[in-house]
Amino acid sequence: MAEGKDNGVIIEVRDLVTHYGDTKVLDGITFDVRRGEVFMIVGASGCGKTTLLKHLCGLLRPTSGRILFQDRDIAAMDEDELAVMQRSIGIAFQSSGLFNSMTVGENVAMPMVEYSAVTPDLVDSLVRMKLSLVGLSAAQNMMPSDLSGGMRKRAGLARAMAVDPDLVYFDEPSAGLDPIMAAGLDELVIKMNRLLGMTFVIVTHELDSIRLAAHRVLMLDRGRIIFLGTVEEAERSGVERVRQFFERRPDDHITQTMLAG
Repeated sequence: MAEGKDNGVIIEVRDLVTHYGDTKVLDGITFDVRRGEVFMIVGASGCGKTTLLKHLCGLLRPTSGRILFQDRDIAAMDEDELAVMQRSIGIAFQSSGLFNSMTVGENVAMPMVEYSAVTPDLVDSLVRMKLSLVGLSAAQNMMPSDLSGGMRKRAGLARAMAVDPDLVYFDEPSAGLDPIMAAGLDELVIKMNRLLGMTFVIVTHELDSIRLAAHRVLMLDRGRIIFLGTVEEAERSGVERVRQFFERRPDDHITQTMLAG
């Protein structure tokens, strides 16, 4: 995908280090996210992708380092400051994060009711608009349990966009979806990015999604950044682990183990 429009930096991460007990899971992570781009974080399972995402959202605190969101350090915020910051971002979890006891419309309305002073009539209009944007106009009064996996992901994205956030985080959006539904979700991300100028930070392992939607890609390996750039640059990378990922080549020892078995 072509490089996104650079409207300045929305996130700055500097020298981020994180431990789980005695194990270092993120080691000296430094990068920027530009406003208005689709930025994807990739890598093998266990490389630290979701841990990094949780830090960016303010859900985890690092051992050391800084995470600047709109020039304010998330890592140094107290709980009240974090709560205010989190109102200006949207988070779409891998599981969609919908409350099963509420209708789809009530799920999308919840951030509006909680974080804004809009009237009930306006909330209803905004909910209809958000659901229309993600192709779920007919689902407002349905329960999450009545939706397919792809529809739940779309509803989760609608809720993440409920209060017009500056930035949306998406954790493994294609997980559990068939290729057609996954491609539809990718197209939706592209649409929201182009129409609304929305910034996305997405954790994924899906090469099709990366090639279709990413402006830039950050690749982690054992808690360190081994690549940061465009997909085209990644496919020409001189780093073996990067080429291996983009060429879908398994580790040699895995292949040998399978052949030996």
